[in-house]
Amino acid sequence: MPRRVLAAAASAAVVSACAAVPPPELRELEELIPPIPAPPPVLTPQPAAGSTTFLFDGELTQGGWIRGHAPGGTVSVRLGSREIRLDADGSFFAAFDRDAGPSASLAARLANGQVIESPLAISPRAWDIERVNLPRPTGSASEAFMRRRRPELAQINAARSVSSDSEGWRQKFIWPVQGRISGRFGSQRIYAGVPGSYHSGIDIATGESGTPYVAPADGVVVLAAQTPFSLEGYLLIIDHGMGLNSAFLHSSRLAVQTGDVVRQGQYLGNIGATGSATGPHLHWSIKWHDTRLDPLLFTGPM
Repeated sequence: MPRRVLAAAASAAVVSACAAVPPPELRELEELIPPIPAPPPVLTPQPAAGSTTFLFDGELTQGGWIRGHAPGGTVSVRLGSREIRLDADGSFFAAFDRDAGPSASLAARLANGQVIESPLAISPRAWDIERVNLPRPTGSASEAFMRRRRPELAQINAARSVSSDSEGWRQKFIWPVQGRISGRFGSQRIYAGVPGSYHSGIDIATGESGTPYVAPADGVVVLAAQTPFSLEGYLLIIDHGMGLNSAFLHSSRLAVQTGDVVRQGQYLGNIGATGSATGPHLHWSIKWHDTRLDPLLFTGPM
């Protein structure tokens, strides 16, 4: 798509989207928006006809994922005790939590009642742990804050429960923006032996507000905050299909709206410091259902 056409389309979207600052002039926006790259090929492994085993690839580690095909004739698949959605062509996607144990198992139930299992070894990771010899900070949120927060959490939960037909989960993800990684997935503080919450995504700092970012993979916008959320600021959530979704926090501007279909590399918004943020950066997190994943394992090094 010519850049002048892309810029014009993005400018129209910006006018109708929520904005923390006024939209720039068309010429300035054209210079900011990166071109959309050609989409990569579908990466789901393809089995031989009549395959009687699982065929898969991925990152079999804590915070990682697996993508592949079930044996021929499969009617249902489980990862441990969780049933996994099976696509029409027999393909599936699953993932492993940050604190996943050392082993897991895929199980396929065939139409004839037979069960085929495939054991998985999940490698551990050395997380960035900071030990603080002080008690963990305590205190509860005020009722005034919770009156604002409860509706936000309801919107987030509703968005994450959406199951679209997007096939972005099949793609090799790209970085939404280039910059300095200022916060890594899984990092955690331990206060006098009591673990605090670990960092649920990856932070990318660009040094200034207004830097555009793009879609890491195809998807459907399931939440585009019309006003800044208390913690996330202008929050954007994109469903990639199969229970996989991306969230982008602290934007200064969103250029898409709930219900929009987006393509990999498409301009989504601009980095900011809205919500609870000490400076402009993009917090990008990925979840598969209620499992938090490491974006770095979807993209590879920047």
